[in-house]
Amino acid sequence: METPILYRWSDIEVEQLNPLLQRQYVYGSQAMLTRFHLSKGSVVPLHSHPNEQISFVLEGSLQFDFPESNKPTHIVHSGEILVIPGGVPHSAVALLDTLAFDVFAPPRQDWINKEDAYLRSNR
Repeated sequence: METPILYRWSDIEVEQLNPLLQRQYVYGSQAMLTRFHLSKGSVVPLHSHPNEQISFVLEGSLQFDFPESNKPTHIVHSGEILVIPGGVPHSAVALLDTLAFDVFAPPRQDWINKEDAYLRSNR
């Protein structure tokens, strides 16, 4: 039987991915929880991944764009949640300074391996 693990955000590495984007995450065997701080104007470039993504905006506002969707734009405000199926190309921009939490299932192995260059640009 596995043992529960307690984490504190204050003890988790803050990754400064670019001047406008910070990330922290924890993960288990089945899911990953990520905390993002996005300054107004921060851009997450178009990408896709096989992981299901559930995005919750705690503070601020994010615009998600889905170029291959019949509803190509969703603006997610404080208190709202967006579920993105795996494999769906998307991008995002912070319309305000934003604190958001994302759940990924399964965990993002590319992030764990630091193979996430698309987030590490100077935007």
